[in-house]
Amino acid sequence: MIQIIDIPTEQTTAATDVVMAFVALMVTLKVYQYGKDIDRKKTMIWVWAFGLLTFASAIGAVAHGFQMSKFTNFLLWQPLNLALGIAIGLFAAGVVYDYKNYRLPKKLIPILLVFAVVFFTVTVIIPNAFIVFIIYEAIAMIYALIVYIILASRGKVKGAGLMATGILITIIAAAIQAVETIKVTFIWQFDHNGIFHIVQMIGLLILLKGLQTEFQSRVVRKAT
Repeated sequence: MIQIIDIPTEQTTAATDVVMAFVALMVTLKVYQYGKDIDRKKTMIWVWAFGLLTFASAIGAVAHGFQMSKFTNFLLWQPLNLALGIAIGLFAAGVVYDYKNYRLPKKLIPILLVFAVVFFTVTVIIPNAFIVFIIYEAIAMIYALIVYIILASRGKVKGAGLMATGILITIIAAAIQAVETIKVTFIWQFDHNGIFHIVQMIGLLILLKGLQTEFQSRVVRKAT
């Protein structure tokens, strides 16, 4: 019989993973709605990135929320890690696409996918080496933050400031997740993972607003 885990912080981590899956799904659908008729390539890059995050969050809810053997839990984390690795690679591709004035080098996505597979392989060989993911994500997010700050200062890409803000919040969320000793009690008990999910959801909504702003700016330009 399937049983809910009896550790309070794992329960809140699973609950916030469920909420983040719904938020990420909403963001995925909204990005497709906003961008499909304006820039299909950019739209699909971000749709896949957010879609994989939705998938990873849903699996995370199961991995954190139910009692299971260590081996079963290990198996669940494999598609989750692979999805996150590819999502971060696609995130980086979306940043390059904006920086290159809505062009993407043909070899970039295959190269980024190789990096994602390398990251995934390391997580399989060295279980619980979460620091590997933190480093991988940090490199991609710092690069993205720098690029969108540059684009915002130039004023050529509308919504770049919002993208930079969303990425900065993502970096803060990742920093919180890296500190395993963090715990907060507000009605329920939250550990570093639960707090990470809450902060990350704010970042996702700001990223959605940034993408919406950029897509709408191109509609306005065409109309004028």
